[in-house]
Amino acid sequence: MGRVISLISGKGGVGKTTITANLGIALAKRNLNVCLIDADIAMANLSLLLNMQNSPITLHDVLLGEANIQDAIYDGPAGVKFIPSGLSLENYRRVDSERLQGVVDSIKNQFDFILLDCAAGIGKNVMAAISASDEILLITMPSSPSIADVLKAKITSQRLGTKVIGIMINFMRGEKGEIKKEDVMKMLELPVLSIVPFDDEIRKSFMQEKVMPIMIRVPGTPAGIAIQRAAAKISGLSIKIEDSEKKGFLGRFFNRLFSVFKKKPKPTEAKPEKTKEVKK
Repeated sequence: MGRVISLISGKGGVGKTTITANLGIALAKRNLNVCLIDADIAMANLSLLLNMQNSPITLHDVLLGEANIQDAIYDGPAGVKFIPSGLSLENYRRVDSERLQGVVDSIKNQFDFILLDCAAGIGKNVMAAISASDEILLITMPSSPSIADVLKAKITSQRLGTKVIGIMINFMRGEKGEIKKEDVMKMLELPVLSIVPFDDEIRKSFMQEKVMPIMIRVPGTPAGIAIQRAAAKISGLSIKIEDSEKKGFLGRFFNRLFSVFKKKPKPTEAKPEKTKEVKK
């Protein structure tokens, strides 16, 4: 039976959806059966990051009893499976999020991991996702407001009886005033599974003609490597990241560097030889 993990943050804007997509792909690349569920029933965004926003049957339809869950499972990038939420506000108002646990339970045997991308806050939909999960992964930024909100999310999870396995600190810049890893662990009394540095390649992922997560486009970036480390800890697999993904990243760098030196110089025009005047 697979492990069901909800990614929650309390606060919005901490990169939770991006982490969910890339963490799921990192696990799938390790030959694990992974399903991503957009559990943000009101403000679904995961389908946009996976470039799968035109899926006809969604989690909304399943929770409304109008479709079978198997019909809402789609093939995503790098072998992940994906269950999108609908973008219709009219359907959202009719959705009963309390049915989510039964839906998740019905597919647990099909996967090694099911990751739920949850909404911000600790509202009804988030609590339904927490109740449907075996474990919780907290996502935070290294700032006081973000950590205060994720602490509330932790307490809510524990009150609902769901185990919190750790924290991922996102958007770390190494700037003065950021809360350090050791202090985050003390405040939340949980291990930090990975620190994901601020990486401009993540922003670029949304600006491509075809949106593509970094774990597919450039998995050897600093953020990509940090997410792979988290995947290794969560799955219990030994992954030699530096010997594989990082090597590819450095390889591309040196290939570009060497190409500069390999460029052939433009041919120069031969200068006409000067002739000496012969005095008569």
